[in-house]
Formats: sequence, structure tokens, C-alpha cells
Amino acid sequence: MNGYTYTAKDFKSANEVRWCPGCGDHAIMNAVQRVMAELGYNKADYAVISGIGCSSRFPYYMSTYGFHTIHGRGSAIATGVKAANPKLHVWQFTGDGDALAIGGNHFIHMIRRNVDINVILFNNKIYGLTKGQYSPTTDRGATTKTSPYGTVEDPFITGQLVLGSRGTFFARSIDGNMKMSQEIFKEAALFKGTSVVEVLQNCVIFNSGIHEQVTKGEDRDDKQIFLRHGEKMIFGVNQDKGLVLKNGKLKAVTIGKDGYTLDDILVHDAKDPDLYMHAALINAQLPELPVAFGVIRAVDAPAYDEALEQQIAEVQEKRKITCMDELLQSGNTWEV
Repeated sequence: MNGYTYTAKDFKSANEVRWCPGCGDHAIMNAVQRVMAELGYNKADYAVISGIGCSSRFPYYMSTYGFHTIHGRGSAIATGVKAANPKLHVWQFTGDGDALAIGGNHFIHMIRRNVDINVILFNNKIYGLTKGQYSPTTDRGATTKTSPYGTVEDPFITGQLVLGSRGTFFARSIDGNMKMSQEIFKEAALFKGTSVVEVLQNCVIFNSGIHEQVTKGEDRDDKQIFLRHGEKMIFGVNQDKGLVLKNGKLKAVTIGKDGYTLDDILVHDAKDPDLYMHAALINAQLPELPVAFGVIRAVDAPAYDEALEQQIAEVQEKRKITCMDELLQSGNTWEV
């Protein structure tokens, strides 16, 4: 795509990967490395930023520039990196605990500003690195190390949080589906603005199988819908099911039954600035509706770093003071 030729191996560091065998993080990393190679950007122009958590070990395993920061502060550091050097391709790797708990305030404001950063958020609905406490995305009633009788809290829905922060790009993928992840990561990388990709990720130690209802089984294609902009919202093992709008709500139907034809099936518009349909797709849940994957929202809007760089250039062009000496000698001055 660009002027440099790489393979995924070029983005693998020499460090030993210390994620647990079977952890979904391995597949996510492989997908990212393949996409970075495919994009063809100069490897020296990548910056990989993380906070704290299993996901945040990512910079150690990448042969790029990187910064393993502190708990919840990945978004703030990534914003600073991009603002200081807008030419860098900044990727932030985070988890449901790191981004949505202690890092929640930084996370929502990075999205609101629309900083051109690719955020990959691993959601295993648990704190894995600190050994199994419930997180902001843990389901109500779940029994964990810190909720032995079940949680009494409702979880964040990541996509809802993105929309509420005026997000312009949200997508969802699955750790084990590398083909899906690669397609989504590439779209996120090419998007100008904050792209948030939630990856349903499996923690084999503390929350194994948390997403299996959606990701496993011979009928999984009946439980998932992969969205592409401009294409019909069709899904199913036999690709004979689709989504329609009835009484203002999404409804799953079988094409050819109950009077529904292919013409009735909705077309996905990821670029629609209106939140209504994107919110409905984000909120879709089994058993009534399939869980939505792919790029759900991708709306063009001014990127913070580009606007900041343009503002600086405009001010520099009009300024009368060009150096520190001129600044010190400007205005009212006197000798002591």
C-alpha cells in the first residue's frame, strides 16, 4: 500500500511472549503484526502505547517504538505522542479494566477530541493480570474473586461508551477470528480519528469461555452478523437471515418467510452521522438478535491532531515574536 515492504515477522520482537498458552492475546497480536506489514508504513513511524494489564504487555512483543505506561494512562500518553508528532502511527492496546475503570476519564476525552489513534480494547470481562477481580464489563451476577456472591452492578457496554463520547469509529471483533480482525484493524488504521476496536477476548485462566455463546458452535453464524458498509445486513449458517426495522426496532427475519424478501433487509451505513442505527447494532443481543461484528460506525470528522497542527501553523505565520530574546524584550521591560 505504501513504500515499505515488510512481513509480519518484521514486527515481532525477540522478547519471549509471556501470555498464557491459549490466551486470545496471541491471535490479536498476530493479526496486528500482519496488518502493520500489509499497510507498508515505515516501521520507525509506529508507536505502540499501553497501560497496565495482560493486554498492555503488547509493546514488549512488537519490533516498533513503544511505551508501557501506567495503569489507565495509556490514552493520555498516546494523545501526547500523537500531538507531539502527528506523523506517527499511534496504536494503543488496552483492556476492559485499564481503559474503562481507572483509565475511563482519559479514554472518553481522547474519543471526544477525536485524536488519530487506533485503540484495540481487549474485553475478557475480568481483571486477568491481577488474578480475577470483576471489571467494568463483568456481567451482573458473575461470581469472581471480588464478588463471591455475584456482582450487583450492571456492566459498561463499550460501544455505548464510545457513542456517548461522540465517537466517530467503533468496531467489534473476536480474538480467534484473525481474518475478521485483520480486516477491521486495517480499516481502523486507515481511519482519520480515534478508532476503537473492541475485541471479545478469552482469558483461559480466570474467565474461560466467557464469549463462547457467541463465538463457538456449529450454529455460530446464526448468532453473529458481520457488517460491511454498503452491504445488506445478512447473516446465518445458510446466509438466509437478515435484519429489518419494525416499529422502530431491529428484528431478525428469515428471507423468504413471513413475506420478507431480500429487498426488505437493511443496508449497513457505517458513515451515517446519526447514532440511532449504530446504537441499535451495538446493543443487539442474543437470543432475539445476532451480535454485531465488523465496523459499526466510521464517520468522517475533524481529527484533533490535524486541527492542532493547522492551528500552530496559522499562529506561527502571523506571529510577531520569533524567538525567546524577542519575547523577553517585548511589552513593558525594565532593568533591576
